[in-house]
Amino acid sequence: MEVWREVLSTWAPRPAPILLAALALGVYGMAVRRIRRTRPSGWPARRMVAHAAGVLSGLFVVVGPPGALDDTLFSAHMVQHLVLTMVTAPLLVLGAPVLLLLEVSSPRVRRTWIVPVLRSRLATWLTIPWVGWVLFAGTIVATHFSPFYDYAIRHPFVHDYVEHPLYLGVALVFYYPLVGSNPVPHGPSPLARVLSLFLMAGPMSMTGFFIYTARAVLYPSYLAVDGPFGSDALGDQQLAGAIMWCLGMVVQVGWVALAVPVWLRAEERKARRLDETLVPTGPAGAQ
Repeated sequence: MEVWREVLSTWAPRPAPILLAALALGVYGMAVRRIRRTRPSGWPARRMVAHAAGVLSGLFVVVGPPGALDDTLFSAHMVQHLVLTMVTAPLLVLGAPVLLLLEVSSPRVRRTWIVPVLRSRLATWLTIPWVGWVLFAGTIVATHFSPFYDYAIRHPFVHDYVEHPLYLGVALVFYYPLVGSNPVPHGPSPLARVLSLFLMAGPMSMTGFFIYTARAVLYPSYLAVDGPFGSDALGDQQLAGAIMWCLGMVVQVGWVALAVPVWLRAEERKARRLDETLVPTGPAGAQ
């Protein structure tokens, strides 16, 4: 109990992420107020809650205990990255910031800037589910099994301003066409969304499994520091692998569970349309 109290009291307040979070919340809030002044229905509360939760979850793991301990505990580092990629990113996407931007922009700005970007070849390519899957899974695997991860641990600037934006960026690309109601040039089918979300559990859990079963410390930087709370580098690495292996799978299955009802409703509508086609209604189809 004493250890947990010490962990929760360890923070690393950094000005840059705090200012960035305040900016994200403030700009989003001003856009919502603008919509409420011009439209009685306003902006859905669930999107505001999702956006705020996404911003605050990301801020917590960067300046809270995970961020304060990430240089000395691999497990804290892992919690930080799991939250950024599998909690913060999809929550931000559920907040529908692109749709909000379309709502508050003038017709001229939408026609001249926003819509051409959304319909561009790059946007179309990035919103293909398998492209997002490859970028996300490839980044996770490549960074954990290359010198990059240890290099980022030893260089705080790379860790904070390269690794974090990289993980969050590829996660946003992956989740953008799969969760919520975001403008997508060629939106994937509900079944494709379910399959893409389900298949992401594979590389996450396998990466965690290999880290957990490794018999030597994979990242020498953690051997060069004294682990807090009496932890040893190999034991902490096994904990980090278990977190990624098990907790990552649980969180991803949670997103799959949210996508399955959407798929089932789409299948039900498809079956209903098929029934109406095969069995016409009205006097001509009456027996």
